[in-house]
Amino acid sequence: MSPDGPRTITAAAELIRRGDLTPAELLEQCLARIDRYEPRVKAWVVVDRDGAREQAERLTAELKAGTNRGPLHGIPVGVKDIIDVFDLPTGCGSKLWANSVARQDATCVSRLRQAGAVILGKTVTTPFAFLDPPPTRNPWNLERTPGGSSSGSAAAVACGMCLGALGTQTGGSLTRPASFCGVCSLKPTHGRVSVSGVLPFATTLDHVGVMANCVRDLAILFEAVAGTDGRSGLAQAVPAAVREVDRRLSPDNRERPPHFTRLHGLFDERAEPAMRAAIDRLDGDLRTLAATETRIVQAVPPAGFAELHRHHRLVMAVEAAHYHGARLARHPEDYPPRIRQLVEEGLAASAVDYRAARYERDILYGQMSDPAMWSGYYLTPAATGPAPDVSTTGDPSFNAPWSYTGLPTVSFPVARTPDGMPLAVQLVGRNEHERWLLAAAAWVERVVAFEPRSLPLD
Repeated sequence: MSPDGPRTITAAAELIRRGDLTPAELLEQCLARIDRYEPRVKAWVVVDRDGAREQAERLTAELKAGTNRGPLHGIPVGVKDIIDVFDLPTGCGSKLWANSVARQDATCVSRLRQAGAVILGKTVTTPFAFLDPPPTRNPWNLERTPGGSSSGSAAAVACGMCLGALGTQTGGSLTRPASFCGVCSLKPTHGRVSVSGVLPFATTLDHVGVMANCVRDLAILFEAVAGTDGRSGLAQAVPAAVREVDRRLSPDNRERPPHFTRLHGLFDERAEPAMRAAIDRLDGDLRTLAATETRIVQAVPPAGFAELHRHHRLVMAVEAAHYHGARLARHPEDYPPRIRQLVEEGLAASAVDYRAARYERDILYGQMSDPAMWSGYYLTPAATGPAPDVSTTGDPSFNAPWSYTGLPTVSFPVARTPDGMPLAVQLVGRNEHERWLLAAAAWVERVVAFEPRSLPLD
């Protein structure tokens, strides 16, 4: 990361609070990094320079008048290009929708504005948020994928082009790109953040989440975007996540460290050697540094994991076909191979098989929520390994279980490969327990003390 300007929302918010930095100055720092990195990284569909400057000047004036909206006041944020931003196109990776201008903000964007964030522009998504590769490149190696489908969001945050970003996940579209690009992500409980104004993929699996450069920043963003909105019956009110993180990290806190259940099975079998070594080291570090105060239980996922990926794909396919089927018939040229194949699978699927996959999800959710399985938080790799080449967006198999069951996850980097590619872990929490999950993740993040490096592009 380039040293010019703060790297995190937390650091920037403190500078703004003290009067050492204005929103207008912070925005210009982000725009300078866009000028430096974007020609090679290609993280953005639209950078709304004029609109962002107008927002930043207005928020700077508010501060001079004595109004501070909180830790997001004046913070530049990117928005994945399947999420509506008023007066900007929502292209969704589609050639035909490239100029489809949104007439109002998505609920999550409206909430960011209310919290004082500067909406900087729209970040690249894979076509219709599936697995077909994007134009975006990984900032740590331009020959590697940034992951998908929230490709541009992860790459932009990694480069400091923005200090936070919105993404979405139906399979592994938040956690995987965050892992590959060396940033942090939160996929909340299903329904915790409104999807109003977001392109549907699979409605019973779609999640809106956030990315940033530290876990505390995730809590700041989550508090802003989560909660009821009157347009989505699923989103629930959210307690103060930042306060819980700060309480956990306080030097005066005398609580015992969190407990973890490390999942093996699938997560060992599919993990590449570098990823297995990284999580083994983390396991050892947690045991050593926390001494006898924490507990790490070793466990194998329930038998339902054997068919999980087949059932997850079937639900995705049928629900994607419900939204895209008729349009695919009219505009087949607008659908690249992987999303086209998925929609066609959904059109060919039977109602019986779809209902069975939904039923198996309920069973698996019950198994993963069983206290007999659960000791604190599930601990797994966030991805099978470092970012692969640009012909793919990577393997989402370590993320699909939590999109399928709807349980919340936090991912954060813990190591690098010898050639400098980031490796990340994910913690999985109980349904609607994001504030405690974020606090546990912040504790592990502090134990790991992962040091950011300057991008090799500098």
